[in-house]
Amino acid sequence: MTSTGVTDEAEDSGPGGYAAARLRLLTEGARSGPPRRRALAELTDGWLAGLFGAATEEHTGISLVAVGGYGRGELSPRSDLDLLLLHDGRDDKAVAALADRLWYPVWDLGIDLDHSVRTPQQARKTAGQDLKVHLGLLDARHLAGDLGLTASLRTAVLADWRNQAPKRLPELRDLCAERAERQGELQFLLEPDLKEARGGLRDATALRAVAASWLADAPREGLAEARRRLLDVRDALHLATGRATDRLALQERDQVAAELGLLDADALLRQVYEAARVISYAGDVTWREVGRVLRSRSVRPRLRAMMNGRNGGKPVAERSPLAEGVVEQDGEAVLARTARPERDPVLPLRAAAAAAQAGLPLSRHAVRRLAATARPLPTPWPAEAREQLVTLLGSGRPTVQVWEALEAEGLVTRLLPDWERVRCRPQRNAVHLWTVDRHLIETAVRAAGFTRRVHRPDLLLIAALLHDIGKGWPGDHSVAGETIARDVAARIGFDGADTAVLATLVRHHLLLVETATRRDLDDPATVRAVAQAVGTEHTLELLHALTEADALATGPAAWSSWRGSLVADLVKRVSGVLAGEPQPEAETAAPTAEQERLAVEAFRTGGPVLALRAQTEPPADSAPAPSSPSSPSFPSSPSSPSSPSSADGPEPLGVELLIAVPDQAGVLPAVAGVLAMHRLTVRTAELRSVPLPDGVEGSVLLLDWRVAAQYGSLPQAARLRADLVRALDGTLDIAARLAEWDAAHPRRRGVEPPPPRVTVAPAASRLATVIEVRAQDAPGLLFRLGRALEAAGVRVRSAHVSTLGANAVDAFYVTRGEGTPLPGDEAASVARGLEESLRT
Repeated sequence: MTSTGVTDEAEDSGPGGYAAARLRLLTEGARSGPPRRRALAELTDGWLAGLFGAATEEHTGISLVAVGGYGRGELSPRSDLDLLLLHDGRDDKAVAALADRLWYPVWDLGIDLDHSVRTPQQARKTAGQDLKVHLGLLDARHLAGDLGLTASLRTAVLADWRNQAPKRLPELRDLCAERAERQGELQFLLEPDLKEARGGLRDATALRAVAASWLADAPREGLAEARRRLLDVRDALHLATGRATDRLALQERDQVAAELGLLDADALLRQVYEAARVISYAGDVTWREVGRVLRSRSVRPRLRAMMNGRNGGKPVAERSPLAEGVVEQDGEAVLARTARPERDPVLPLRAAAAAAQAGLPLSRHAVRRLAATARPLPTPWPAEAREQLVTLLGSGRPTVQVWEALEAEGLVTRLLPDWERVRCRPQRNAVHLWTVDRHLIETAVRAAGFTRRVHRPDLLLIAALLHDIGKGWPGDHSVAGETIARDVAARIGFDGADTAVLATLVRHHLLLVETATRRDLDDPATVRAVAQAVGTEHTLELLHALTEADALATGPAAWSSWRGSLVADLVKRVSGVLAGEPQPEAETAAPTAEQERLAVEAFRTGGPVLALRAQTEPPADSAPAPSSPSSPSFPSSPSSPSSPSSADGPEPLGVELLIAVPDQAGVLPAVAGVLAMHRLTVRTAELRSVPLPDGVEGSVLLLDWRVAAQYGSLPQAARLRADLVRALDGTLDIAARLAEWDAAHPRRRGVEPPPPRVTVAPAASRLATVIEVRAQDAPGLLFRLGRALEAAGVRVRSAHVSTLGANAVDAFYVTRGEGTPLPGDEAASVARGLEESLRT
């Protein structure tokens, strides 16, 4: 009996015995991780060796070899078997018959098999042509047959790899880069591929291949442990799904976490991200070293001598100064020979800032020496340390790789202890591209481009670094972050006034975008509330830049020219209040000439009038002109029968749809229902009442929508108008049509979204009650909300709808029929009714 305790049974009982032993090994809870992978490999070794022995009496000139992951002795529960039948060129029919007697039992058990039959010469030739084959052969391991044949192949393949390293390693580097471009970065993905994504198991294997070349070596610290963690997660994923998958899907995370004994899915993702970060950083360091070695080998000795001769016989200078104690060498920032980290506590920040400013990576050896010997900074920090941190954060894109180098050796958490709680912390919202810590750095990178827009660039950059620091604590992260920001600002040496500004920026970093997209900017109470929270024009200036940097660093769904124009408009209005300019008391701005024309036509015809206009993103270097969302300009005719066509130019973001309808009940659900029926996604929506010109009695509802087709082309404007007319007069049953569509196109089951939440915003408006809705976005959501509000007997004065990824965040300004705000108990009742309607 071997160490597996089941190998003899597998050998004696054939495929059936192996299958039973394999099942027992995978289901026993006492063994997991590396021991189980080794045991499964040993069990499989014994079974395959038995098959080989039963199939042939030959023991010379032919052997069975495990390659790839199986060759490394690592088998996950659903891993395929990579096998090579190696022979000395004997009769092909005999070899083919032996192969059949080996492969078919594997297939009969439903195990995936990657197999080949080759001579040593053929194997070497194929490896020379196919890099992936060569990588697999580097891990070749003898299973049965002629051991000498296997050993000679291993020796030859390894020698080929080392001899061809100057050619093969650049190929391997390009292969890794191409895979990373295709699969993304494991340490940031919500549904990562544990094997193929950057920082995954493939990259760990590539680092082993680099080490085998003897040309360079990967950092060893933590690398084996990181690889083990990813393999453990993959094992649990295979057991949870029963499939040979490497993608950690959302719906499987809780089960995988439970299999590994982790608290929850977030703990699982954080463990995966930490492992991926170790492998990614090791890859960065290793590939830089490979490049350095290859470059040095490419310089011929004679050419080097000639260059030295031109320099008076002295060696060519290889080190150039960057800052005190920091020099450039071989394309990296390294410590000068005279540097004394143990006497210079600012040196880590100075070296990091110098590297980022020069666009250079910070040498791993330098970072390790700094981590091992540098003195801690006093509290508060000296002015130079604070200035170096600001310089580092303001260096733009190079900041990222330098910051990652500091993190790899624990220097970031030594400088900022609160960083530990956000390090590798996953974001729950799919709108975010990054983990919390990387998002903070990305925000600083974006903010670096806005430093010319503000009076205090240092405060902007520090606020960018700290704005989400509260996400490591329970409760509202903005509130928690304010407390942390005060502590950090004081520790790094800001005075009381600057600390107060930073605390305000962190506390209110979501204020502008949330207000601009969810509140009526024509309501003076909205603008005054923002002005009161911000306090000064300089703080407002900083908050405006921070808002844009934060949104741009979040992801494409979080920022657009439209959102930028709304925020700019709000900033302009708040600036006026802070400057003491008189503010109008009327909530409704005067309609534009186009709006007035549409309103008159809608009143004259007694029906809806539509206008369409394609929306495009302006050039990246042009800032959107501030404009009120309630007064857009539409050059197209409202009676235009066709949807706007896209001409050459910027990519259209969707269509701006303006609808004017005589004021009547049911307009909001009717319009929302018609758009949902035509499979139009509502990106934003505004609704308000527009008074008619002097001398004309009555009012018209103006609905300003941004919509996009879920697929295909936009419907004809004439069809939209015809269906809207029918919806308003009651001859079109929208609810039934949407139900028919849902029945015919059932949605795929996925992760259960969090329940909807409906709240009443206190003191948000003097003339209306503001009800906020947060729910999972879905076709027909706005129709259901509009119908529920109609059923509650309230009047919608304006609606502000926005969608962030899969989340809808809507705000409705509602009043009683006579136009007064709802009393508190009535408002709470309406909110409860809305929430119940969304839960059913």
